[in-house]
Amino acid sequence: MARIKSVSARSRSEKSGGPSVVNRENAEHYRWGNDCDAWYLVKDPQLHVIEEVMPPGAAEIRHHHKLAQQFFFILSGEVLMEIEGETTLVAAGSGIRVPPGAHHQVRNPSSGPVRLLVVSHPPSHGDRHND
Repeated sequence: MARIKSVSARSRSEKSGGPSVVNRENAEHYRWGNDCDAWYLVKDPQLHVIEEVMPPGAAEIRHHHKLAQQFFFILSGEVLMEIEGETTLVAAGSGIRVPPGAHHQVRNPSSGPVRLLVVSHPPSHGDRHND
């Protein structure tokens, strides 16, 4: 029978290099754009998983990544994602992939905040080229 382990925001095994639970309270935080918040849930040389909160009306600058592919998964709210000139409304519970080299921009057109996950492989920071 499998053993079930209870974990908290900062697990004891984290200190020993084992599995650890991560959330916005213990993840590295940064801000981008106008009042957007982001937390690294996974930050390693091959993969970034970032939780972001975009306030109403927020948008990133249109850009592309030469190497990184990204997947945007909407946790709450909805975004308009423009990829190579095609705009798609992406609602909560849905996601959209941005392949390497694709020019794109995400924006929050709504009157409420949007919460989303951004998964990048390889990491996109340092591989961003503004249009």
